[in-house]
Amino acid sequence: MNTRPRLRQLEALKSVVDHGTMTRAAHNLDISQPAVSRLLADLSDELGFAILDRKNGRLVPTQEARYILPDIARVLEMMKNITDTSQNLNARTAGHLRIACLPGFATSHLPAVITEFLKERPDVTLTLEPDRPERILEWIIGEQYDCGITDNFGGHPAIDSMSLDVRTVCIFPVGHHFTELHQIEPKHLEAERLIHTRRDSSFYQSLTDVLRKFGVTPKYVVETRQFTAACELVMRGVGVSVVSELDARNYRDHLEFRPFVPSIPHQISLVRPIHKMPSKITLDFMEAFEKSLGDLRIGPNS
Repeated sequence: MNTRPRLRQLEALKSVVDHGTMTRAAHNLDISQPAVSRLLADLSDELGFAILDRKNGRLVPTQEARYILPDIARVLEMMKNITDTSQNLNARTAGHLRIACLPGFATSHLPAVITEFLKERPDVTLTLEPDRPERILEWIIGEQYDCGITDNFGGHPAIDSMSLDVRTVCIFPVGHHFTELHQIEPKHLEAERLIHTRRDSSFYQSLTDVLRKFGVTPKYVVETRQFTAACELVMRGVGVSVVSELDARNYRDHLEFRPFVPSIPHQISLVRPIHKMPSKITLDFMEAFEKSLGDLRIGPNS
């Protein structure tokens, strides 16, 4: 005896119980009355007991059927939830997204991007985990996160990446004499107190190469991993710095900045596991982040 009733049989039984007649149940299910009768007969055979009685002209469940009706209702509700969720997933309005990012992004640019991204996706949930670049790459290689936002990425066979070059600017305290300039050149940094990124970063190397080329020697006062920390220090008058304009714009009310020439792009990398099929939500978010950079991008697609 088959002890695994089909979903359509369970729907037929519940519809008859809810509506009282085969005719109404058939109309509710949008099938013929004989089809409903056949479904119920097969269900009764598979269960091994009668499932309906007739009382006062109305079909009612037997005692045995009443016992299993709560389970049937739960199964049908669960199937409805699965159907609704799958539709939301296809419409990109549901799902869970795990994002790893640099600490500066978690407190500066990303909150606005995430807020806009979730507006039209009420059933999407999100995990945001900030950490250093090395840790982000470990997570992506291990497929623990759907995507990551990092910099100074040198490539890895287990990671798919997209590089985004962002303009950089020289930031300085309000009232600094740089205010009178339209752009900041290496010569202007001579003897200035410079707040800079870590010495092992590619951006630091690019900046020092330019300064060395022009024979400029600033006073290196603070080394920091994050551009946001550099902005905080400049805001407090510790010195000047060359940072991503993306970060500088978040501090426009507290410090001033000008284009730095020659241009030294800051490379941001969007990364994801190469051996894991990305969800539609992941691809949508990566596209949203790319678009959020807007006119800050450098390159053919900017």
